[in-house]
Amino acid sequence: MIKGFKTQIYPNKEQQEKIIRFCNASRFAYNWAIAIEQDNYKNGGKFISGYNLTKMFTQFKKQEGNEWLKEISGRALKVAILNAGQSYENFFKGRAKYPNFKSKKRSKKSCATHEGTTIIEKKRIRCEKLGWIPSHKHNIPIGENIKYYNHKLSFDGINFWFSVSVELEDYKNTKPKTESVGIDLGIKTLATCSNGIICKKPNIKKEQKKLKRLKKRASKRYQKMIDYSKQTKIKFVKLEKSKNLLKLEKQILKQYQKINNKLTTNIHTFTKSLINLNPQAIVIEDLDVNGMRKNRHLSKSINEAKFYETRRQLVYKCNWYGINLVIADRWYPSSKTCSNCGCIKEKLSLSERIYVCEDCGLIIDRDLNASINLRNLAM
Repeated sequence: MIKGFKTQIYPNKEQQEKIIRFCNASRFAYNWAIAIEQDNYKNGGKFISGYNLTKMFTQFKKQEGNEWLKEISGRALKVAILNAGQSYENFFKGRAKYPNFKSKKRSKKSCATHEGTTIIEKKRIRCEKLGWIPSHKHNIPIGENIKYYNHKLSFDGINFWFSVSVELEDYKNTKPKTESVGIDLGIKTLATCSNGIICKKPNIKKEQKKLKRLKKRASKRYQKMIDYSKQTKIKFVKLEKSKNLLKLEKQILKQYQKINNKLTTNIHTFTKSLINLNPQAIVIEDLDVNGMRKNRHLSKSINEAKFYETRRQLVYKCNWYGINLVIADRWYPSSKTCSNCGCIKEKLSLSERIYVCEDCGLIIDRDLNASINLRNLAM
């Protein structure tokens, strides 16, 4: 079993600048490989493998004007190019969409670091071309016989992180199994289980109000810059942001992260409580989240519900602890079906929160009824 671990690191100013440079160079190498693949396809050539792209990039680094690439971690550049080649291979095999260039503004700042030169200790980590970096007290296993994979450095706009995959022994689940659990995902209550467990949405009103205030303050400063740009006819992009505006942007980013962490932690607590029950199976729905988000009245609530995050956590946690995860078909009528007699209603509006069966007279909460139907799939 391979588990991923992530810990916060505290590099000094020089190390911070280097990590950001490595991440930017990694994005440059990825885009370079994508551009080569596109030009090659236009000229009637065949697909170039990631291994051959790395050979071409070695020659590219020797050209005039590319000397700065020699200062960058070689592992970061190589992995970025291999990822570009893999993305094209996934596209051709139908596993992914057509690969696009990585945007400077939107793409995550991350890069690989050399596995052979990395040393992990309890409160510090040594990385290629960076030296020793103090780290948070982490739970990454340390030992001579432990195998590490996929060493990565990343920057989320505020903090720096180190992540690694570790090969561990498979977990042997010897606990007695309990009854299967069906989970109906929703907006008001994030999840309703067939055994009565309910996951409620955490209260984030204070955080959202603070975020709104910060955005208003920032928008006033942006408007001043726009007005100045119109008067002087200087492009808005070329204007330098004031220190106060940069501080505001950092505060907004921190607030976004605070809201996201609160929502994600709530889901972790819920999924862990289900795993601790050790059920025979967990049944969830295959939801069309993109289609649901098209409803502009519910799109914000659906984003905050984090349906995919719930599914993602259940997938890997069930895999770790040997629990069967069943994903119900997208068109399975879990809400319209009576959990007592199996009668299916033709129409059921979103406003009907109580399910009333016309055949057997069952009166039950709509979400609980759906979760029981999902549990019955596993049985």
